[in-house]
Amino acid sequence: MNVLIIEDDAEIGDYLMRGLREAGWDPVLRTDPQQGILDVSTRDFDVIVLDRMLPGMDGVDALRLLRGAGIKTPVLVLTARTSIDDRVEGLEAGADDYLIKPFAMSELLARLKIIARRPARAAPETDLVIGDLTLDRVRRQARRGEVLLDLSPLEFRLLEYLMLHQGQVVTRTILLEKVWGYRFDPKTSLVQTHLSRLRTKVDKPFKSELIRTIRGQGYVIGT
Repeated sequence: MNVLIIEDDAEIGDYLMRGLREAGWDPVLRTDPQQGILDVSTRDFDVIVLDRMLPGMDGVDALRLLRGAGIKTPVLVLTARTSIDDRVEGLEAGADDYLIKPFAMSELLARLKIIARRPARAAPETDLVIGDLTLDRVRRQARRGEVLLDLSPLEFRLLEYLMLHQGQVVTRTILLEKVWGYRFDPKTSLVQTHLSRLRTKVDKPFKSELIRTIRGQGYVIGT
């Protein structure tokens, strides 16, 4: 099988190359994530091994770029981070599996065989659309009709999460966890304040409102 390794640590990269070759696989090593992304767009690989911490680009950001471009190749993320939040972030970005460093080559090979056999994942939605509101997840831009909305990175993530759950009531607690990464309630008006700012940009200048507050429950977006 053809394997692309995106890993900047020379020792780990050499270990992966030797182990995969000994197993009869055909690995390619890239230390630059941008070069790795270019390789995937010009050559077919059976599986990708992606380091979580890369120079100049977080591995999860590289993964989002791959999935945003419609690349369906299975991806196993290598990481020294052990927190559940880090693993959830990678899986939500499109990882097929996670392996914590240090790892055994036998386990890596077993995991790669499993994800390489899985059916190809569906291409992710690069644009989220509700009415005249469009969220471009590749360019990280939002528009209502022809009007480009000036959103901060946090406002973009907040709107993205709401749009991914269109028609569902999203609670304040869920937003604190998924958008801000809090595992506790800070007992502030953080969510309300940012939702108010977001609605000022997304709804108030336009004829119809898309974001609604469901009293005592949370927030919902939809036409």
